[in-house]
Amino acid sequence: MFGSKFSDRTTLTLFIIVVALVPLLAAPLGAGYPALMQFFAIFGIFAIGFNILFGLTGYLSFGHAAFLGMGSYSAVWMFKLLSMNVIPALILSVLIAGVFALVIGFISLRRSGIYFSILTLAFAQMSYKLAYSVLTPITNGETGLQLALDDPRILDGARESGQLPSPTLFGLDMNATNNITLFGLDVQLNVGYFFSAAFLVLAFWIAMRIFRSPFGLMLKAVKTNQNRLNYTGVNTRPYTLAAFVISGMYAGLAGGLLACMDPLAGAERMVWTASGEVVLMTILGGAGTLLGPVIGASVIKFAEAKLSKFNEVIVHGWFDFLPEGLANGLTWVVAKFVGDGWHLTLGLVFMLVVTFLPGGLVEGARRIGNFLGRRGQKDDLEQLGSNVQGGKTTAAE
Repeated sequence: MFGSKFSDRTTLTLFIIVVALVPLLAAPLGAGYPALMQFFAIFGIFAIGFNILFGLTGYLSFGHAAFLGMGSYSAVWMFKLLSMNVIPALILSVLIAGVFALVIGFISLRRSGIYFSILTLAFAQMSYKLAYSVLTPITNGETGLQLALDDPRILDGARESGQLPSPTLFGLDMNATNNITLFGLDVQLNVGYFFSAAFLVLAFWIAMRIFRSPFGLMLKAVKTNQNRLNYTGVNTRPYTLAAFVISGMYAGLAGGLLACMDPLAGAERMVWTASGEVVLMTILGGAGTLLGPVIGASVIKFAEAKLSKFNEVIVHGWFDFLPEGLANGLTWVVAKFVGDGWHLTLGLVFMLVVTFLPGGLVEGARRIGNFLGRRGQKDDLEQLGSNVQGGKTTAAE
């Protein structure tokens, strides 16, 4: 982790502690409200799954949003037909996304490189168009799939009329939130976040086991030189297909969790920009690392939530102490990078990271750790030299 010599068990323990403390850590940043914390966990799962494919095998997919949307649609249909319990919904989401990934991966993995990326993008766009128009009886088109009062929900029995139900975990409402005060901060303990966080920890642990397994080593070998493996008689397609399916199942789980937090599924979750977003998350945090995708997802979702809220009036207030002409000029420039233009800031940060930190933010943290380590060793050597010199002076006296 960040180039340290921590064991996997220690890394997992620290990860669990940080995930559990997110409501407290996010409160001073104004990010401690349930919806944003849920996005941290859910899109962390999405990015971890994508990293298993891209970070290990080097196959860049631009179609993972299709599995995200498929997971959401599956979960909402389970809510409508069977029960509002989230467990059956998530199981169906993972299974359907896995089958869908198996079909797409079987076809797309016949090519590699840019051709593979284009194929996955084409499948994702076809899925989006089908959900938006052709499959309207199943997806409800541009309106999106929603709950209705007359849904059968055959396992729920008697229902209160006139009120749409909420997703539950054996009666525990996903939207339930308990407000407490810790260290002078208002902390919101949301059931939905901790439920999603539990799956984030599970997803992280599974990814860790994959990274350390012979299967994971084979995927790394595919990324290093797939042709050489083929020349030695190794059939790499089963390995890459398995990685693609596992990655798709992660995306389906993330889509199902989105529906569990807000029981609505729309075609916009399958659009190509959603696929590009998870690529940015993985590369920004550090492709091929364990923690990188989670960090990248958190940074992007935090930036989206915060930067998009700044309008020109707020920005102008930052420069009120300057002369009016200069304040207006700075406001005009800065306002282009916040609000509706917050993607410009994200793009600028992404360019800087790719240029100076090809390994993502994890590489940046590793470099800082190595610098501090070398500086500490240098101070120790200087202190040792001073002690030796002092000893020689005392002996001479």
